[in-house]
Amino acid sequence: MNRAQIFEKVQEIFRDIFDDQSLNINDATNSDHIDDWDSLNHINLVVSIEKEFNIKFNFNELSGLKDVGAMIDLIVEKIEK
Repeated sequence: MNRAQIFEKVQEIFRDIFDDQSLNINDATNSDHIDDWDSLNHINLVVSIEKEFNIKFNFNELSGLKDVGAMIDLIVEKIEK
């Protein structure tokens, strides 16, 4: 699975979590850009992404993420292992 395919799946997850089919994310998207992105929705995002890609994040990995691009890069890294 390439980065573009992963990005599309993450886009779908964001739309589901935030219940907004018109939501468009990009590499620079972060919690400041989405009004409903609170701590609960952040947990829901993480869990949904872990399930979708059959991966697990640890606390240090999650705490270092600054935006969607960093999250996608981490997913790519974990899938390639």
